[in-house]
Amino acid sequence: MAIEMDREKFRKLFPHLAEEIERGVKKISIRAVRWDVEAGERLAATGAENDPWRGYMPDVIAFIRRCDTEEQALEIIDYLERKGDITPEYAEKLRRQLREKGLRSFGPKKEPGYYFRVAGYL
Repeated sequence: MAIEMDREKFRKLFPHLAEEIERGVKKISIRAVRWDVEAGERLAATGAENDPWRGYMPDVIAFIRRCDTEEQALEIIDYLERKGDITPEYAEKLRRQLREKGLRSFGPKKEPGYYFRVAGYL
């Protein structure tokens, strides 16, 4: 559901919020969408602040982010669904996101050496 409003009306209704948006205060960029809340919570609970890969198990999103094409991503989704690692409902959500928002809506491509770079080894 989208609501359209002109800038002046928005500024009058929400002056502080408008100011923060225009100045970029506390701006957070979102680079990916994760539909599986539990997977995100598990990732957050790993204590990544000390060792970013401690207890890390790649999920379907991590595999999709290695893909170069949408066809490769569909193969990953189909395989993990067949194997029972993801539910048919979750698989369908991923396919819909892939169709509607594209491959990079899952996040930027993880190039070779990604995990070493993030951990600071390279």
